Amino acid sequence: MHVAQINFLPAPKGVAAAEVFEQWPSLLDIPEAAASAGVRVSVIQAAMQREQVTRNDVDYHFVDVSETSTVMHRSRDFAALLDDFKADVLHVHGLGFAEDAFAIARHLPRLPILFQDHADRPPRWWRRPRWRYWYASAAGVAFTSTELARPFIKAGLFAPRMQVFAIPESSCRFTLSDRAKARAETGLYGDPCVLWVGHLNTGKDPLTVLDGIAQAAVELPDLQLWCAFGNAPLLADVQQRVANDPRLAGRVHLLGKVPHARIERLMQSADLFVSGSHAESCGYALLEAMACGAVPIVTDIPSFRMLTGNGRIGELWPCGDASRLADALLRTAFNRSSQAEVRAYFDETLSFAAVGRQWASAYAQVHESRQGGAR
Repeated sequence: MHVAQINFLPAPKGVAAAEVFEQWPSLLDIPEAAASAGVRVSVIQAAMQREQVTRNDVDYHFVDVSETSTVMHRSRDFAALLDDFKADVLHVHGLGFAEDAFAIARHLPRLPILFQDHADRPPRWWRRPRWRYWYASAAGVAFTSTELARPFIKAGLFAPRMQVFAIPESSCRFTLSDRAKARAETGLYGDPCVLWVGHLNTGKDPLTVLDGIAQAAVELPDLQLWCAFGNAPLLADVQQRVANDPRLAGRVHLLGKVPHARIERLMQSADLFVSGSHAESCGYALLEAMACGAVPIVTDIPSFRMLTGNGRIGELWPCGDASRLADALLRTAFNRSSQAEVRAYFDETLSFAAVGRQWASAYAQVHESRQGGAR
């Protein structure tokens, strides 16, 4: 089967393909996951200049859209390329590009289209009739969890025949490492050594996590929490919370912004990974933590339920409930999975090979459904 993946968001002007791959790692990761399952994959990337690159048996076609002023004009060029490919399925990145996908479907009505969610939201209610019409051109849609499709289904945006798939948004290239060696390099310590990676904002809810850590520390006197973060609108609140609670002072370490390459070593140093997120389209930090063997203690939200096998590995706790977080920390600290067990789960369900198999199955299903409809 030959699958074309298309990215309608143009690559930055004047940036060569090699640099685009560095800036947008999923541009490589998702096609390579599918290709690992034996699927032939070609990628079409909107760009400001034309370029063609082959990496790991995947062909990347950077299509110059700088001179095309309308969706219909661009769609004609994309459709011609897809026709040359003789593609069997079109994998569209982003539910926000329904009009672009619909325009291609006008040219290639028998080509099955499968959308992939990337933290997209339903359009405003007054725009929905048009979007509903555009989405009707698709045979399937993939979310990290099928529960994330509910807002779109509730809004009536998907036709009843639309196939909905649960496939992780991507995977992770982080690996296991000897924990003692990683700690010698990073300086992390604690029993348990708990890691947070995420912005300090309301959606990530660091204050509830601090409350849970404080409660658990009563019975876990050697617990240490290490926090790597980017944007930090709640930094002052977090610092004040730590300073005012003797259960947290000296126990919480605010690392600030950490280069992504170093995140891997932090993950390899940690016993546990904690998250207080109220919503995630996937949860890349969680994927990274499990790839490194850290036991997840994360909020009970759709994407995290999917990634942890509904708590098959680690613990799930209700958003905003510090006491339940503390309970989860205690249970896990006294009966935690090993690094190898967490990594084995990751390899089985979340690795590139595992995600690739899921994509191959989804492609086959939408292709078969469209072929059946054609008959």
